[in-house]
Amino acid sequence: MKVFLILMLVVLIGGGGYLAFSSMQKYSLSSETSDIDQQTANQTASPGKSTTESKRYVSFSDNSLEENKSTRRVLFFYANWCPTCRPADASFTQNEAKIPSDVTVIRVNYNDTETTDEEKALSVKYGVTYQHTFVQIDTNDQVVTKWNGGQISELLENIK
Repeated sequence: MKVFLILMLVVLIGGGGYLAFSSMQKYSLSSETSDIDQQTANQTASPGKSTTESKRYVSFSDNSLEENKSTRRVLFFYANWCPTCRPADASFTQNEAKIPSDVTVIRVNYNDTETTDEEKALSVKYGVTYQHTFVQIDTNDQVVTKWNGGQISELLENIK
């Protein structure tokens, strides 16, 4: 009887140790795999450009208009409280690869808690009177086309 109890104890301890060891190995392997995947993604980005520089949907910054001047630029006047802007924002984020490579959509905060003076000035310059307005501009910052509302499909239909 004692031998049986000792044998059961050895099996339980050994089995628990084996399970713990194999799960640690699986976690370590998945961590290494995700690190390799990240390195591969970084290496396949455009040479000399960071992944943020090659984006087709970007948030407005002081230099975003100038940095993207070589592309067709579409300003998306967005408000964080706008019930139609949020789904449009999600649509552009999820479908960024569908935006032509020579187009950059720049999300400009319009009349919300995060709006900067530069963004307010853009609203005035392009005559934007409400959110969810799109303005495509040329290399001289002149209006090419302007429309209201929509998501990725409307963007693709309206860009010139």
